[in-house]
Amino acid sequence: MLLALVAVILFCPRGSAQRANAPDPPGGTISGTLMDNDSDVISDATVVLQGPATEPPQTVTSNDMGAFTFHNVPSGTTYQIIVRANNCLPWTSAPLALEPGQFLYLPPVKLTLSGGSTSVTVAASSVALATEQVRMEEQQRVLGFIPNFYVSYESHPAPLTPKLKFELALRFAVNPVTIAGSAVIAGIDQAADTPNYGQSAIGYGQRLGANYANGLVDIMVGSAILPSILRQDPRYLYNGTGSTKSRFLYAISRTFICMGDNGRWQPNYSTIGGDLAAGAISNAYYPTSNRGVGLVFQNFLVRTGVRMADGLLEEFVLRRFTTHSHSTGDE
Repeated sequence: MLLALVAVILFCPRGSAQRANAPDPPGGTISGTLMDNDSDVISDATVVLQGPATEPPQTVTSNDMGAFTFHNVPSGTTYQIIVRANNCLPWTSAPLALEPGQFLYLPPVKLTLSGGSTSVTVAASSVALATEQVRMEEQQRVLGFIPNFYVSYESHPAPLTPKLKFELALRFAVNPVTIAGSAVIAGIDQAADTPNYGQSAIGYGQRLGANYANGLVDIMVGSAILPSILRQDPRYLYNGTGSTKSRFLYAISRTFICMGDNGRWQPNYSTIGGDLAAGAISNAYYPTSNRGVGLVFQNFLVRTGVRMADGLLEEFVLRRFTTHSHSTGDE
């Protein structure tokens, strides 16, 4: 089902300077976040973008979240990042080069304090960058109208904050297409006379409410609450490379394996927990004749199958039909 789809794309700012005969290619963006080994952010650090000798360096200061960003960086040349923080030894990056319009996330780099006891990390997970990505992914639609928020086509997407995870979940839950999907499924259940609500208009309304409640619990628990607590990414991270077999296995395994906010693959406790929670809570409003442990595991197996099918659709089909599905990563 498309309503359980899982996403993110990047917005590429374009430079405004123009040559006499043709516009310059769009500028890129270099971004990162400063934090220590205890994950405390480092604010008020000086970050310098050093380019060719003929161009003056750009200087920014890390904000209260430890984030820094250089916008509209011209392509076609090399740069170095220099970071200076109080009581730290300066750190200089290796030469960096940008493609037109590219977002460049700095890989984790450590700066040693002048006392040698702790360090500062330049991380790729900028809160501002993640927010910008979410603003764009909220525009993703299959065939122009089906929400496809929960898939990221970027090779290294910024991890989402708890606030962004809840925002995405709520936006998906109240989307008209999500509600319409519940209505369609309720009609199918009405024709199959399941659950045992009866065949009246009231029965259809109860089926509609039950279907929507199932989806709401699943999306809020499995894509917002548990991912925030367990620090896991609720999105499907598009692969797009390798053999058909490897991509097939990757797609169906995403129900059970996910990316953590720390950038490592781990068991997908969030999705599994959300599916089990939806099945368990449905016992509170399903007819007595349909309640029980069997309902929980029946719903779980159905949702697992649907998620595996969704993963295959995302990996092999839906990208070409999704609007605003560009990527500025490594592809």
